[in-house]
Amino acid sequence: MRLVILGGPGAGKGTQARRLCHQLSISEISTGNVLRKAIAAQTDLGLQAQPYVEKGELVPDEILIEFMRQRLLQPDAAKGWLLEGYPRTAFQAEELDFLLEDLNQQLDWAIYLEVPETVMFNRSARRSHLPEENPKDSLPLGQRPDDRPEIVQRRIDLFHERTVPILEYYGYRQRLLTINGNQPPEQVQHEILERLS
Repeated sequence: MRLVILGGPGAGKGTQARRLCHQLSISEISTGNVLRKAIAAQTDLGLQAQPYVEKGELVPDEILIEFMRQRLLQPDAAKGWLLEGYPRTAFQAEELDFLLEDLNQQLDWAIYLEVPETVMFNRSARRSHLPEENPKDSLPLGQRPDDRPEIVQRRIDLFHERTVPILEYYGYRQRLLTINGNQPPEQVQHEILERLS
């Protein structure tokens, strides 16, 4: 089984990725981890990616796709995999398809965890350990001196900009599974496994 998991910040991608890989006995490939390991090991690709990662910028597509190529050629990937954090743009989705064709592999499904924006915002804000909002507080969340809510909002906006075209890309190729991510993790996992079988 070869899968991609998509969803906005706080949609539960990491949680579901771990559960599914365990359940299906496939490898979880998280772009973040792959990059961090390569940078720590100071590999050629790691050194190319390092300046972007340190500045918090996006690693260029040609570097990322080479990371993917090397990672998907590792022995553990032969029995199946789930990609988390890649592709992030429709261009990357297309590049991934070309790469898989080269490797004589094919993506089975792109799983999209659909979560309302307010839920994404609240989950992400909670994750940054923001103090709980006092209901009697007259300041709306976006006007704190702390800039984290704006950062969360920016990530959500970026997600919408980039992800809608990916969903269209996979939808058009009939490889998109849209799952309601706004329910308990067990329920989300159950729904995914049911749709995959």
